[in-house]
Amino acid sequence: MQQTWRWFGPNDPVSIDDMRQAGVQGVVSALHHLPPGVVWSASEIAQRQSEIATMQDGTPSGLGWDVVESLPVSEDIKRQTGDWKAHLEIYKTSLKNLHAAGIEVVCYNFMPVLDWTRTDLAYRLDNGATCMRFDLIDFAAFDLHILQRPEAVNDFPEAVVAAAAERFAAMTDDQRTALAGNVVCGLPGAAEALTLEDVRRHLSAYDHVSAERLRANLIDFLSEVAPVAQDLGMRLCCHPDDPPFPLLGLPRVMSTEADYRQVLDAVDLAANGVTLCSGSLGARPDNDLPGAMERLGDRVHFLHLRNVQLESPDVMGSFHEAEHLGGNTDMVALIAAVVREERKRRAAGRRDASIPFRPDHGQNILDDLTRRTQPGYPAIGRLKGLAELRGIMTALEHSSQGTPL
Repeated sequence: MQQTWRWFGPNDPVSIDDMRQAGVQGVVSALHHLPPGVVWSASEIAQRQSEIATMQDGTPSGLGWDVVESLPVSEDIKRQTGDWKAHLEIYKTSLKNLHAAGIEVVCYNFMPVLDWTRTDLAYRLDNGATCMRFDLIDFAAFDLHILQRPEAVNDFPEAVVAAAAERFAAMTDDQRTALAGNVVCGLPGAAEALTLEDVRRHLSAYDHVSAERLRANLIDFLSEVAPVAQDLGMRLCCHPDDPPFPLLGLPRVMSTEADYRQVLDAVDLAANGVTLCSGSLGARPDNDLPGAMERLGDRVHFLHLRNVQLESPDVMGSFHEAEHLGGNTDMVALIAAVVREERKRRAAGRRDASIPFRPDHGQNILDDLTRRTQPGYPAIGRLKGLAELRGIMTALEHSSQGTPL
């Protein structure tokens, strides 16, 4: 398992030096300043590689840009509107430029409008740490009473609608503003900060896009780009929906193992693969993460290892980011499944036998509480998570564990 760390570029408060001290083996990054539908040029890619390769005092870091997260898919491609065909060609060109720079793994997602959704970016835990949280009642209050989406009343149980009205009525103006800002925060490091009017405009563009249509568009996208990646020896890996259930009336098509199986079978190329995010998929109680790793393992190209604590047994329910070895996912069982898959790959002579992973998200602890970082990406909280995951990984991969797990 290759230990990597996400970096948002030169403005990230967590530096390359910090990553070196954390002992990571590679870097996950993207050209966040470039919007979707723009070619990632050789010069821009080289600039990011140079930044990753250099410590603050100018000495070599010894680190490389190993995984792209994310090469964004434009909304036009997702909807098949406007310049979507031109954007497909731009995507292929960017893949070729990344390959020429020696980068082989590219993570992306196919979520409409918002790339992740939380209602609280600094939820306080009993021990004083903070984490990100999705509160269903707060989200319903946003959808029904702040965004005022007309169809929202049909998307929540009656008890949730009633509780949301009560919650909204008790909020101050500042609390309502903070909630709206949290919900539309979107992808960490993204170039675009969405306003409520932006959200309404983007939502309306999906009025006639069903889940079936979105899935067909994803398959069309992969039918175009996966053969290019296959020819180049690259690996594409789709990140699951976060959270993995419909929100704001938008379709979701990568929320379960069955969703992945349908898309993998439709474009049956090794280059068409999975970003197995244990936190995103783990936010649904009906997703079996160790089992999914067993069944989808030969197409898993990238791993996000984090945990969430479910606060209800419902598919659509509240949850918060847990410690990496806490929460509802059995992380030991999941990593054991990864180690078994890597042993199979080594036996088969696969050059991608070591699957890159990163300690995804983390709770804000110690000095994290005063350092402004991207939501979910503190230095010490992630370091704690990496240390815990590294301990499990090292124990399972130890020579004394040579027999099948």
